Amino acid sequence: MRSIRTSAAPRRGRHSVLAAAGLVAALALTATACGGSDEDTASEKPDTSASSTAGTGDGEVRIPSDIADRLKEHGIDVDKWADGGWKDWDKDKWLSEAKDFVNPVIEGLWKPDRMKDAEEADKTVTTQDAAADQGVSDPEPEPVEATAEKTPYHDNAAPVGKVFFDSPEGSMVCSGTVVKDVNHPGKSNLVWTAGHCVHAGSGGGWYRNIVFVPAYNDLGKSETELGDATATELAPYGGWWADWASTSNEWIKGGSETGGAGAAYDYAVLHVQPEQGSKSLEETVGAALDIDFSAPSATEVTQMGAWGYPAVAPYNGLKMFKCLDRPGRLSLSTTLPTMYRIGCTMTGGSSGGGWFRVVDGETKLVSNTSIGPVDHTWLAGPQLGREAESLYENMSRTYGGQ
Repeated sequence: MRSIRTSAAPRRGRHSVLAAAGLVAALALTATACGGSDEDTASEKPDTSASSTAGTGDGEVRIPSDIADRLKEHGIDVDKWADGGWKDWDKDKWLSEAKDFVNPVIEGLWKPDRMKDAEEADKTVTTQDAAADQGVSDPEPEPVEATAEKTPYHDNAAPVGKVFFDSPEGSMVCSGTVVKDVNHPGKSNLVWTAGHCVHAGSGGGWYRNIVFVPAYNDLGKSETELGDATATELAPYGGWWADWASTSNEWIKGGSETGGAGAAYDYAVLHVQPEQGSKSLEETVGAALDIDFSAPSATEVTQMGAWGYPAVAPYNGLKMFKCLDRPGRLSLSTTLPTMYRIGCTMTGGSSGGGWFRVVDGETKLVSNTSIGPVDHTWLAGPQLGREAESLYENMSRTYGGQ
């Protein structure tokens, strides 16, 4: 969340129905969205027909041949990258353009302790930032206390999980949601999250070692109970590496530490692959959500719900929480689309988490957590309209079949 930063394997049978039904029962509500264009996203389809491998102390790196070629084009030694060269954040080698995304699988990198130690990636807005807008904003909402999701998560919110990545500041964490792939029904490998969870925005580049972990800490165990947790306890469905990512050009060019001009376009789609295994993400977790790109006005919606893994005190990032509220409008500028805003006490770490509403009896994703105030009383997310839909469709069409 950007502080306006104010930011044993489970059963595999019937939970696909329960997960979706759980969200509908919890919500029985409504929501909205808007955002980034086709030509603004990564569009060069990676060729995975051949790959090179190299050893590393953390595991084995699998680098598709086209990614290896792109690393070389940028003066990056493939073997050194595999052996830890990815830790070099030299500005001249920090790949920024949409077409430059690279994220080779490093097996075993995201160990339990590394996941637990990851810091929140929030975007905090100050009171001055929010008050300086010249557009139409509704009064600041009353705080809504976040409530813990019921466990096990795979029975109540199966599509929700955590997004881990490495940045120049260290290991970071956001939240994300498994979404359906319109061109590959029942076999989606797509995850929706925030743009600032995959790309640093203006002056920065793509983050590295981006992994999605669905139903993280499925049983909601405490920090004490997870003292010597196994990988299976924290990641019951394993880690899913982003082999491609797309975010809006507006975020790439205008995103900042407080969201900036990119906040209203702060969304991203990941295409993921399992670190191990061959089934699709949707098949593995048993659930995925449709996306509502109709971008209704906040004034037309009676209720939205936001889900995520808040990591800043009083939370510690280990458990899933949710907030339900009637949305209002937040405008950061007359030149930017209006964002949705709800009262919510979730903190950093919930960034990228999905916002849901019920449309004709079906729970759909309508936004994601982007920014919030320093005192953690509300959250704001982008509207998802035609531009966001183009980004999604391009990802589905170009990478979905892999």
